[in-house]
Amino acid sequence: MDALTAAGCDAWIGGGWGVDALGGRRTPPHRDLDLAIAAEHEPAALQALGRLGYVVETDWRPVRVEVVAGGRGRVDLHRVTFDEAGDGRQAGPLWPKGCFTTGTIVGRPVGCISVEQQLLFHSGYEPRDVDRADLALLRSLTMP
Repeated sequence: MDALTAAGCDAWIGGGWGVDALGGRRTPPHRDLDLAIAAEHEPAALQALGRLGYVVETDWRPVRVEVVAGGRGRVDLHRVTFDEAGDGRQAGPLWPKGCFTTGTIVGRPVGCISVEQQLLFHSGYEPRDVDRADLALLRSLTMP
């Protein structure tokens, strides 16, 4: 996150780490770090991560590109194109302006995706055990 910030790339955490950020606590290990980034910042983000030893492993652009570095893990970059109103699109799915929020990881404020958007992204497929755990935590955050 520091490398992306230094490169001028805003990023919002999604997936398991995003659920952790919203809940303010660490859950079981995550396969990767899912980040939503502005599409125009993708080259700078890849360059910043490349300086840390990350190389492209999975290239499904324009939707996503996953980079990996031995001993560091995986980062899954999701390209989002923003309009004048601040709403975003990622090759189809709408990312409304209001879905970008702040959470915390290890006491550090981080940009992340809202509970509602996370719930939306956790639909449309057969959930695994880890997804069911994420959904339970997300639902607990929506209860008064």
